[in-house]
Amino acid sequence: MKPMAHLGVGIGWRPEIAGAVESLPGLDWVEVVAENICPGHLPESLERLLARGVRVVPHGVSLGIGGADRPDPVKLAALGERAVALGAPLVTEHIAFVRTSSVAPGPVLEAGHLLPVPRTRDALDVLCANVRIAQDALPVPLALENIAALVSWPGEELTEGQFLTELVERTGVRLLIDVANLHTNRVNRGEDPVAVLDGIPLEALAYVHVAGGVERGGVWHDTHAHPVPAAVLDVLAELRSRVEPAGVLLERDDDFPPDAELAGELAAIRRVLGGPAGAVPDPPFLRSPGAARTRASNAGEAEVGSGPASAANTGGAEVESGPARAANTGGAGVGSGPTRAANTGGAGVGSGPARAARVGGAEVESGAVGGEWDAVRTRVGIGQAALLSALVAGTPVPEGFDRQRVRVQARALAAKRAGVVSKLAPELPGILGGEDAYREAFLGYARHRPMTAGYRRDALDFAEHLLVRNLPADPAARRRLTLWWRDRAGARPPGRAVRWARALVGRAA
Repeated sequence: MKPMAHLGVGIGWRPEIAGAVESLPGLDWVEVVAENICPGHLPESLERLLARGVRVVPHGVSLGIGGADRPDPVKLAALGERAVALGAPLVTEHIAFVRTSSVAPGPVLEAGHLLPVPRTRDALDVLCANVRIAQDALPVPLALENIAALVSWPGEELTEGQFLTELVERTGVRLLIDVANLHTNRVNRGEDPVAVLDGIPLEALAYVHVAGGVERGGVWHDTHAHPVPAAVLDVLAELRSRVEPAGVLLERDDDFPPDAELAGELAAIRRVLGGPAGAVPDPPFLRSPGAARTRASNAGEAEVGSGPASAANTGGAEVESGPARAANTGGAGVGSGPTRAANTGGAGVGSGPARAARVGGAEVESGAVGGEWDAVRTRVGIGQAALLSALVAGTPVPEGFDRQRVRVQARALAAKRAGVVSKLAPELPGILGGEDAYREAFLGYARHRPMTAGYRRDALDFAEHLLVRNLPADPAARRRLTLWWRDRAGARPPGRAVRWARALVGRAA
């Protein structure tokens, strides 16, 4: 694995603050939402930053690598294309699911948001298998971010620290630690950020996110639209006392402040980073390709690691002397401790319990091939579908979840959905008589009409939903809405019978 350059202090690039970002003093790097750029037509602001030597890292939000389905190869290819176009040293995504799985009954539902995966053995096995698929497809290393959550899964088998540690040991994936999310989970789920930092392999740290939020009614909302609070900077200081992060990035997605305020928040981050570091000065992948917990690739020769590591071996033998994940093609993988063996076309041997792997192209779970592994994905998919359906389609809350918290999360998802649609279709609030009238109408529509095909389709479905019901009541507004819909949906709108049929199908779904 090639060493990577130190990133420094950066900010999330957003079109609304492109000019401010370019003018920030001492800016080392930026991160861009991968789905918001096109590799062949980069925004001029990003082109200028790249020409200045500012690094740009793509940050994905829609892969849903924690979902029960295998990662979408189209989405993986798109993420890789953006990394290449930007000359990025790595790409990042989230430990989350964002839609229901094809293995679960019913239509595929979109959350429009990052939802937590259960910290169970089944979910971890699926996540590790998906991560390895992604790693094989991407042209640069992958790092995964811990997410903020309002709800906790019942029956979890691992702590956050255990879950992340085993994920790293079994896949060699790097971690993007969001200290604001650690604070969010302290308030919402009672999880101690210090315990998480003490329990995870910080030598696998790629970089750090810092962001603001707000507390309402005892619930912390990770808004990315408020100043970074002191409590989040305190978590950053705890992390800094243990390791010097290769990069730290400020995220701001809405309600953008004056340029000077953004610069002030970056200055506050730099002050925290100026303190003494812990015993680990830099992530190993920034120092040397052979450091512990890195993912090594070996063709035709033996690979030996003296500590917890993750290695890939082609045509040779592989040995790990500590808790490790062995990947072997055409040879043997052997571990002397609790080993996660992955073997393609050869034999995988571990003296401890083996977890998810691949043999000859087939996924394996503890020695099970084919149907038994499919059953693991199905169990994870059904559980995720039950939660997501309760959040976006009004179905009963699954047993064991905090019903009040699920209702809070459902309202937050609907409000976010309304906000994104109004940004993509800013004409709608004007047609409907203002922001309040728009939100009331949209939330009524969204209550039992889950999103199935993205926000742009959602805007069209919302307009069609209103027109089927002869809304808005004002004929002039209704004509404007019809014209708006026709301009975007096609030259000829469907007849009333078709619109009613679509509405009935949506209600049934």
